[in-house]
Amino acid sequence: MPKNDLPLPIESTLLRERAGARIRHGFFTRTGGVSEGIYAGLNVGIGSDDDRDRVIENRARVAAWFDLPLDRLATLHQIHSPDVIVVDEQSAASERPKADAMVTNVPGIVLGVLSADCGPILFADAEAGVIGAAHAGWKGALHGVLENTVEAMVSLGADRSRITAVLGPSIGPESYEVGPEFVANFKAVDPSYEVFFSASDKPGHAMFDLPSLTVRRLTEAGVRAENLDLDTYPDPERFFSYRRTTHAKEPDYGRQISAIAIRED
Repeated sequence: MPKNDLPLPIESTLLRERAGARIRHGFFTRTGGVSEGIYAGLNVGIGSDDDRDRVIENRARVAAWFDLPLDRLATLHQIHSPDVIVVDEQSAASERPKADAMVTNVPGIVLGVLSADCGPILFADAEAGVIGAAHAGWKGALHGVLENTVEAMVSLGADRSRITAVLGPSIGPESYEVGPEFVANFKAVDPSYEVFFSASDKPGHAMFDLPSLTVRRLTEAGVRAENLDLDTYPDPERFFSYRRTTHAKEPDYGRQISAIAIRED
């Protein structure tokens, strides 16, 4: 595939510096793909109603950016769970398992998580040669998918003090309005989580800061965490957004992908 046909993802300077040349990663936007209409651009969502051939081509372009074939791109059937799987040579090309995070120590496998407001988090311990990718909406972040990803990386030989975790494009605190039951649910888990809510213009509602919760949970898990501070909701040129689609009463929405791989020797 010609290099000028490939998408150009956003990269984290922190992750690039700490992981070095051994690890390659990218937070892909919706630009650089072949989908059309409400899915215009790089929609990689198999679960969307987009033309499947276009979705497959978009996924192939993501894999090609890593200089790898499509069958080396591992993704999940994401279910807003705390579940993590370990990906090896055999499972990389299998059908999408139900889970919300993946880890591997195998070079030449791309771990990709899809999102359209929920948080995509990429993890790396370059010294150990262990990487991870997690999808964390409010359910996943609250119920342990981030911590479970770190533990799964440690089980493969990573050291949590060396792990860098970067949160990519996700819905920001100025775009995420929630109801009183939502706030009560969080405060029941930990009263200190009240700090992640601020006043809304709508009586009885609040604005929720999912990125800050994510970074706090990562930091408390003992890893170096960064937020790229990219809000998906107000940026339709670059990002798909489930909430924006819902407010616009559109029938469906695309998904962007965030991905990471250990380079092969």
